[in-house]
Amino acid sequence: MGLVEHLPATTTRVEQQGPADATRLIRERSDAMVMQLEDAPPGEVEARLRRLEREWDIERVLQTNASILALSGLALGLGVHRRFLLLPGAVFGFLLQHALQGWCPPVPVFRHLGVRTVREIERERHALKTLRGDFDDVPAEGQAPVRERVRAALAAVDA
Repeated sequence: MGLVEHLPATTTRVEQQGPADATRLIRERSDAMVMQLEDAPPGEVEARLRRLEREWDIERVLQTNASILALSGLALGLGVHRRFLLLPGAVFGFLLQHALQGWCPPVPVFRHLGVRTVREIERERHALKTLRGDFDDVPAEGQAPVRERVRAALAAVDA
């Protein structure tokens, strides 16, 4: 058995390894938003879907944060004192830990601030698209050729 089998799944590792209370709150907020928009005018649903498309997920936030810290450590190490060169080393170590485990020191902070995973953002997006009726035009099994059903399903997801 290789190392990969011992690591958490990529799609759920942050939710599994991060603070459970933050994950619960994030899910509750998302569910409340979908519930609030269930009877909303189409324009409000469209606006929310546009915001979801632009929302930064935890990976993007961590990458940006790590880049800023690493570049700052490098600049300070070159311009002020060499001890600051330890900062990029620590940052890269934490990034590796996050890639493998789904956790690193900034994760609890960002999760408590409400930063979501791609999976959590997409969950809300697909719920809103379902309520909007995007999947209503996908023919049921046996009602259309497979190729047509697949095209309709992919078009609904891409919309």
